[in-house]
Amino acid sequence: MRITSKAANDAAVLVIEGRLDAKTAPDAQTHFIQTIDGGERKVVIDLARVDYVSSAGLRVLLIAAKRLKAAGGELRICNLNALVAEVFELSGFSTIFAVFGSESEALDGF
Repeated sequence: MRITSKAANDAAVLVIEGRLDAKTAPDAQTHFIQTIDGGERKVVIDLARVDYVSSAGLRVLLIAAKRLKAAGGELRICNLNALVAEVFELSGFSTIFAVFGSESEALDGF
């Protein structure tokens, strides 16, 4: 797994590549927490290049969303491929998170 960060429209966009599973979730959580603790309040997580998400991966996304909300911020998710979208749908996470079809849609109105 690799995470790259960029700034766009006054938000932090975190692009994840690879698998978000039990092995990579701790590193992802560390990155998310550092981003939030660094002062970011608008965060978009781009999952276009994620080919697998496990329950551990979903958990770290939920932790990041709760931490951001407690700090007065918001987490948005974008670019789910068919496999990841199915995991979100089956787990109910598609109703928990604000999910957008593209990065530009996720950034719009932030």
